[in-house]
Amino acid sequence: MAGSNEVNLSESKRVVPLNTWILISNFKLAYNLLRRPDGTFNRHLAEFLDRKVPANANPVDGVFSFDVIIDRTTSLLSRIYRPATGEEALPSIMELEKPVTGDVVPIILFFHGGSFAHSSANSAIYDTLCRRLVGICKAVVVSVNYRRAPENPYPCAYDDGWAALKWVHSRPWLKSADSKVHIYMAGDSSGGNIVHNVALKAVESGIEILGNILLNPMFGGQERTESEKHLDGKYFVTVQDRDWYWRAFLPEGEDRDHAACNPFGPNGKSLLGMKFPKSLVVIAGLDLVQDWQLAYVEGLKKAGHEVKHLYLDKATIGFYLLPNNDHFYTVMDELSNFVSSNC
Repeated sequence: MAGSNEVNLSESKRVVPLNTWILISNFKLAYNLLRRPDGTFNRHLAEFLDRKVPANANPVDGVFSFDVIIDRTTSLLSRIYRPATGEEALPSIMELEKPVTGDVVPIILFFHGGSFAHSSANSAIYDTLCRRLVGICKAVVVSVNYRRAPENPYPCAYDDGWAALKWVHSRPWLKSADSKVHIYMAGDSSGGNIVHNVALKAVESGIEILGNILLNPMFGGQERTESEKHLDGKYFVTVQDRDWYWRAFLPEGEDRDHAACNPFGPNGKSLLGMKFPKSLVVIAGLDLVQDWQLAYVEGLKKAGHEVKHLYLDKATIGFYLLPNNDHFYTVMDELSNFVSSNC
């Protein structure tokens, strides 16, 4: 099966909740249509197929949202999610950026998944997830609409993440009562990868990050691991899929041992002696790149950094997008505890 583009739908259907199976199977079908063998990507069709929702100043599920342009030179946009109280009327433009209230208010800088090529901050699935994070973590969430590959390869997504972090860190209205912005970073798939790389820049620049949350982070390497061989094509994703996305994102001529893909590989940056944030790494037992995620956890430990990993044996990619499985609630509890531990 290795290297094929076939997916064992019957096997995945036996262990994945039906509506999750339908959701991810539809993504899989669309993704196969969008990727071209020559490395190009059908962006127009991708935008047509991606169900998007606008920001909404009217509270939805106790949360209102608005969009902000962070960098006009790159058209970098972020969507801000804030909790709404029951008695609030529709906020005016001036009230959208009113100071946060509370002794300590976590600010979660969120990076959506999509293997660096798909989805956006206004994709419906990520809009819903960010709203949930506001309620679960009692936080303000800033979702970053970073530039995507292959049109914008490495390091564009990292540059946009860094620009968004600096913007969040500099906003007076995001400061808690102690006059600090209490920043966490979170992301799934490629978003988890971005979290790690933006955190490196933050440490070098002296911006404090209280914690990193990586959900099924997208890492890899030249070596074919046991999980890649065993799970190739069984649960929605093939090794061939992953290879395509790395070729689309990495600098031309670089292989998967580039530090962006394999952070603790032969070309990775040493984290020894670095004041790196604590991390929560969530790993799905049916994700074919789980060996690389576990290697990431071990790399953090060996460098002396605080890391907790949550391994969910029968979970597959995207399980945290729908509240129809026990794994979803387990992870949401972990996220809440992780963020509240500093409050």
